[in-house]
Amino acid sequence: MSVEQVTENVDGLRWFKSSYSGSGGGDCVEVAADLDAVYVRDSKVVGGGPVLRVGRGQWAAFVGLAAG
Repeated sequence: MSVEQVTENVDGLRWFKSSYSGSGGGDCVEVAADLDAVYVRDSKVVGGGPVLRVGRGQWAAFVGLAAG
């Protein structure tokens, strides 16, 4: 699986948080996608914090395994 920490600006991405996260803060991540990759970050880090980039195929495999 190809995962790397992103160093470029990702401000233009539209971030989503799971509806299961609730409004209490809790432990959760946010994800955003573009044509080539899915981006993942910790929603609790003010200012966004580090961002990981995962290939779309690898992300689909991860979600399939997590849902299974």
